[in-house]
Amino acid sequence: MALRHTKLFFGVFALVLLVTLVATLLQEPRYVATAHVLLDPREERISNEKEVLSELPTDSAAGSYVVDTEVEILRSPRLARRVVDVLGLEKDPEFNRKLKRDEVIDPRRRFTEAERAATVANVSKRLGVRRAALTYIIDVSFTSRDPQKAARIANAFADLYIVGQLEAKFGANEQATKWLQSRMTQLQAQVLSDEAAVQQYKIQNNLLSASGASLTEQEISAHQESLAVARVQVAEDAARLRTAREQLARGSRGDDVGEALASPVVQELRKQRAEVSRKVAELEVSFRDGYPELDKAKSQLRDIDAEIQAEIQRTIANLQARLNVSQQRAAAIASNLGGVKGQLTSNTRALVRLNELERNAEASRVLYGSYLNRFKETSSQRGLAQADARIASEAIVPLKPSSPNKKLNLALGLIAGLGLGGVAIALAEFMRVGLRTSDDVEQLLGHPYLGAIPELSSVVAKARGSVRNQLRGRPMDYVVARPLSAFPEAFRNLKASALSLPGDPIRTVAVTSALPREGKSTVSICLARTAALQGWRVLLVDCDLRRPGLTTAIGLEPKVGLIQVLTGEAKLEDAVLRDEASGADLLLLPGKFDATNDVFGSGAMDRLLSEFKLHYDLVVLDTAPVLPVADSRILSAKADTVIFAANWNKTPRRAVQTALKILESMGARIAGVTLTRVNMEQQARYGYGDADYYFRDYRGYYAET
Repeated sequence: MALRHTKLFFGVFALVLLVTLVATLLQEPRYVATAHVLLDPREERISNEKEVLSELPTDSAAGSYVVDTEVEILRSPRLARRVVDVLGLEKDPEFNRKLKRDEVIDPRRRFTEAERAATVANVSKRLGVRRAALTYIIDVSFTSRDPQKAARIANAFADLYIVGQLEAKFGANEQATKWLQSRMTQLQAQVLSDEAAVQQYKIQNNLLSASGASLTEQEISAHQESLAVARVQVAEDAARLRTAREQLARGSRGDDVGEALASPVVQELRKQRAEVSRKVAELEVSFRDGYPELDKAKSQLRDIDAEIQAEIQRTIANLQARLNVSQQRAAAIASNLGGVKGQLTSNTRALVRLNELERNAEASRVLYGSYLNRFKETSSQRGLAQADARIASEAIVPLKPSSPNKKLNLALGLIAGLGLGGVAIALAEFMRVGLRTSDDVEQLLGHPYLGAIPELSSVVAKARGSVRNQLRGRPMDYVVARPLSAFPEAFRNLKASALSLPGDPIRTVAVTSALPREGKSTVSICLARTAALQGWRVLLVDCDLRRPGLTTAIGLEPKVGLIQVLTGEAKLEDAVLRDEASGADLLLLPGKFDATNDVFGSGAMDRLLSEFKLHYDLVVLDTAPVLPVADSRILSAKADTVIFAANWNKTPRRAVQTALKILESMGARIAGVTLTRVNMEQQARYGYGDADYYFRDYRGYYAET
């Protein structure tokens, strides 16, 4: 971790830890008292009737939801308001913020609804309600400055919660009783009305009944029985008559006909005939026909037979008469039965409506009976309701404050300090857009780090007054005035790093940057002067055709320069000027060049660079920025190497990366990247660099200190 990150991390860490310690010391001690309420789903029944409000469910799935519900009831503002009213907490300055501590409260004072609501809100904030694991126990905690007050309020919440359960059951029972009584009065009237409608309809439609059947149905039943008897009688009479006739048809004299045998007259005649027949038989034995007694006996026998035949005929006639009577009687009964059935058909249509009325009446009676039973059950429960919870243990007065927890606060402060320190470092890195260190250059850009060019003010800030007065001049003059100071030493290091590449000797060095105003012209001048002061033959060339900053910085006004040499209008020796301060040669630009000719891509430029190498040890080409101007891209490819300058902690990384990719695509040989205008004080203070971190240690080595 870089020093700047270390300092930032420990600064944030110390600040957080200090704030935590101060807040802990200033925090007022608080005490927590806890009462335990047990939700008891077990049933303790005195009566077998079902209660108006059912007990808590005993199964675990439903019980979990019930416990959560009871927890929310304990947290409800309604219960908190009741505790405030019972304990008079609106008179306590701890909960009523409008009261001053130790203020004497007038007993006659009336508190506004807003004050009461604020007190209830403050009390609710101090209340803690939670379920103990997966049990039926609820922990009711309260936090206060006073330990006795904390225990008293916690117990008040538990007690009033149970009282509220009982009141809810009593209220529900009373309300149910009143409602049932009112409903029963309505149902009783409905039952009487429905039963009266049934009886009235029966009377209107002659649907009166006895023994469970209507009169018409009973009459039909009687007629059907009579008709059956009559039909049996008809069949019997017809059979007797048919039998008698069949016997006569077979040649019988009739004395063996069943009906004749049953006749007393026939029986008497048969006795007489038997006596006369015996007498005839006796006379015939002794006498012949013509004997008077015999003739007389035979005449009597014939008379008796005639009487028997006459009696048999009368018997047959009686059977016919009896059959006729039976048939007429059966026909009459059948006729009456048809009329009664017609009446029954009419009654059946009326019975449909009667059945509907009877069902309505029966439904009303059943509903009235159920309400009557429930009313009796509810009435019997008055005074027997039990709460579904009880206090498992009351809150006791705490002996030690629960907050502030110094150990916990210190641990949280340490964790928060570590976390915020890391966040601060990440945020600082995220907000940083420029390049600061050699690691940034080498890891993000993939090119060597050539060193840092310090901001002149940062390396001589503690110098003597005479030296500080020179800062009113320019850095390019300072490298000449103080050649043994730290500032020109940075350019000597830059020269050594850029010219130490393997391969052919390096004579031409192009100095460029991604954007304007990044100090590349200052780097070019100071690099050239430093090398010239070391005895090198140096040529400094201004190649920025659009903004000849080098020419402006030198302060000379040449009549001919680089463009005239390239176009052949002037010779090189006529265009080169001498820098009297360092001994370096200068090839400047006499004004801006507005032409669109590709002067740097021409063969004339190639020949001129070759001529430079013949006469000079080092040629410094101050080119234009890469991104806005194409000239530097062409010229950088022609130079032996390229020094890329980037403004320290300012030039966007993306701009530098893009410019370097462009140069690489043109075939430029990039020596590396130098960071310009580096504030060495900040580098040393925050550890932004590597070797730069030790600037405070070795700054005294240079002459200005």
